[in-house]
Amino acid sequence: MADIFQEVEEDLRRDNLAKLWRRYGTWIIGVAVAIVVATAAFVLWRQYQESQRMDLARQYTQAADLLGRSDREGALQAFDALGAAGGGYGVLARLREAQLLAESGDAAGAAAAYEAIAADSSVDQPYRDLAVILLALHGLDSGDASALTARLKPLTAEGNPWRYSALELTGLLAKRTGDTARAREIFVGLADDAQAPLGVRERATQFLESLPG
Repeated sequence: MADIFQEVEEDLRRDNLAKLWRRYGTWIIGVAVAIVVATAAFVLWRQYQESQRMDLARQYTQAADLLGRSDREGALQAFDALGAAGGGYGVLARLREAQLLAESGDAAGAAAAYEAIAADSSVDQPYRDLAVILLALHGLDSGDASALTARLKPLTAEGNPWRYSALELTGLLAKRTGDTARAREIFVGLADDAQAPLGVRERATQFLESLPG
């Protein structure tokens, strides 16, 4: 008797499932397909991104190889093309391109390249700040000291990753313009700052020794 009731219950369950499937089967299949497609798309996108990164890394290495073979013009063209691709390797390529322009004596071209990176909102802020640091470094001897000091000022704030480099350059610009008091103040602060990198502290001490008086 128990077996009969169990069979009847199973028949009813199958009948209910059949009714549910007829009513919602298409929707369930649609949802399942959507999940599969979304998952596949995500996986393929991750694979594409990884492929893109590998391709950009390969391009960057090839450009660096050209430079190693003293093909400066070819390296410049390769870095310029890679810079247009954007992303991390694109920024590195733009920085290398600016460096090559500076080394070749094209100070105006290098300054323009650094300015373009610093003003590019699509570039992460630390790289934009680095461009300002390099702009000031290459303009240390002949650039507009007041303008460079103003550009460096936001980078001297507490917490900025380029704070000590910005302070060091600001001190050197003050020294260049004859503002010995300001230069001494900065270098004393750097030399006494236990949080400053050792190299910065050592250079600050040497700069202090070179100041008049």
